[in-house]
Amino acid sequence: MSKYITTPIYYVNGEAHIGHAYTTFIADTLTRYEKLKGEDTYFLTGTDEHGQKIEESAQKNGKPTQEFADEISASFKNLWDEFEISYDQFIRTTDEKHKRGVQKAFEVMYAKGDIYKDFYEGHYCVSCETFFPETQLIDGGFCPDCGRSTTVLKEESYFFRLSKYEDALLNHYAQNPDFILPRSRANEVVNFVKGGLRDLSVTRTSFTWGVKMPESLNDDKHVMYVWLDALLNYITALGYGNDNEKMNYWPASTQFVGKDILRFHAIYWPAFLMSLDLPLPKTIGAHGWWTRDGEKMSKSKGNVISPKEVSDAYGVENLRYFMLREVPFGQDGDFSQRAFIDRINSELSNDLGNLLNRIIGMSGKYSAFEIDSVDVKKFHEKELNAMNIVLDSLDTFIENLQTHRYLEELWRLFAIGNKAIEEHAPWVKMKEGKKDEALATVALVANILAKASIMLSPVMPKTTNIIADALNFTINNASYKELILDKNLLKVFTIKAVPPLFPRVEEPLMQEAPLATPNAQELKVPKTAEIVKEEKVEEDNLIEIGQFFATSLKVGTIVEAEEVPKSKKLLRLQVDLGEGRNRQVLAGIKEFYSAESLVNTQVCVVANLKPAKLMGMVSEGMLLAAKDTEGLSLIRPEKPKKAGTPIG
Repeated sequence: MSKYITTPIYYVNGEAHIGHAYTTFIADTLTRYEKLKGEDTYFLTGTDEHGQKIEESAQKNGKPTQEFADEISASFKNLWDEFEISYDQFIRTTDEKHKRGVQKAFEVMYAKGDIYKDFYEGHYCVSCETFFPETQLIDGGFCPDCGRSTTVLKEESYFFRLSKYEDALLNHYAQNPDFILPRSRANEVVNFVKGGLRDLSVTRTSFTWGVKMPESLNDDKHVMYVWLDALLNYITALGYGNDNEKMNYWPASTQFVGKDILRFHAIYWPAFLMSLDLPLPKTIGAHGWWTRDGEKMSKSKGNVISPKEVSDAYGVENLRYFMLREVPFGQDGDFSQRAFIDRINSELSNDLGNLLNRIIGMSGKYSAFEIDSVDVKKFHEKELNAMNIVLDSLDTFIENLQTHRYLEELWRLFAIGNKAIEEHAPWVKMKEGKKDEALATVALVANILAKASIMLSPVMPKTTNIIADALNFTINNASYKELILDKNLLKVFTIKAVPPLFPRVEEPLMQEAPLATPNAQELKVPKTAEIVKEEKVEEDNLIEIGQFFATSLKVGTIVEAEEVPKSKKLLRLQVDLGEGRNRQVLAGIKEFYSAESLVNTQVCVVANLKPAKLMGMVSEGMLLAAKDTEGLSLIRPEKPKKAGTPIG
């Protein structure tokens, strides 16, 4: 059965950052894994180049829009080529074949009655290319997704009948539990759909940089809405609306996206496909975001990570390993040079690289570099059984997109090899005249390295090819079948000496991110209940003691709690602060706490925060919480305190 794997197409309003690289590494790894198993696999990536935001960015840079898009798109493609990403096609939404495919899809939806013309008036976010109802805005006018200011627009538009597919979408989620991975992300999508779907505006008249309307509609003043245009790339790349040459790869097996665009891919995209009478993808895999040393990356802070900079310093294969090993798929990850260096030195250099060096050294000393597996089963049945248990478990982790668990389990093989050397001590066996036992241990480890390198090859293809060459075999589907599926051992061979694969790193090789940017100003509107206005960040980010005491922190008791309808993150809390009345606090913690679990518990509250309006409701405070890669936890008093007790 053929497999089709996609990344999102990356928006050309800036160059690639570490998050783009992470998505692409995952997709490339899964593609290589499927091809290793002999699956007919097609891998798509590319760039999203239409919309008002691109048009405005080009104007700011003083360039024609197409020229601006060409330059940024080329920077992505060149980087993926430098990283040897194994994509089969790099699509651009400015490709003529793509435009024709989008126009064909629009005609099909229109003829079916799923697209109609009307007027739209509402708050529009240029950054997100999305209209929002007033009830979803933050503080009366800010985008609930990105926090930027919205603009009130009224314009004629064509609409897609998204509301028509509400029940069909909910049925699909229920019948296909792996449609959204990780499964923890599915609840937010289901709740959003259950809250009611509004028909979707799919054209614009306020700008011109987009796919034109089909000639059959004779309506030149409209261009296609960027999300309709962009999402259809996954089928126009296969020839939809043109020659249909590669449509045999549809439906996609896995489509990778960042969690910020999950809604578009798990709601809009399947609804579009239903309208086109096309099958839905098997899995939408939504990964988290990356921070740097615990801080959200932003240009104003000067801490955005360039994947090329990291690759130039540490090597692209080390970067691939670190990112896929460091964070569970779906959770946010943190890029820390210290954590990166620790994994290079401990796992890559000590566990893997040193193991290869040990058997090269021992085989050279004991058998003129010749290794024969003839006695491995005789002396090492226990280790072989343990090795095969690990190998048999790996497929499940890949199927669930859990690359960190895949690599964690795979590294058990090197532990088996290192332990075997220590327990059986070939140097002692040689002194005792038990050469056959000593050489069997060396051959055991050679086989562990061979099998592990095959399974590691989707993550680190160049490194594992060096290992395979040293062990005198080739990593391909044939060796996968022979050594992994059939559980055979290496035939007699001569091992080659290779330089150390992973030299130790003693000091950071890149400049550390700045702690703060002097005089940086930025509007921050978090996706929780707090509203933070523009603030001036001083160079050392220190405050006077009086500034701290200007904040009133109090212990509060939650007396009521309920979910906010149509909100994925907000809970509405009634908090007793000992004032004779309860405060209403809206907190963006629904992903981490149920409303029922909070009633009669105590929290720490910023009590003198200016009231803010969220989704049409007033919030009169902010809860203190801590969040890391393991999730979010509320800050609570160690022992029960009287409501209103000051903190400080």
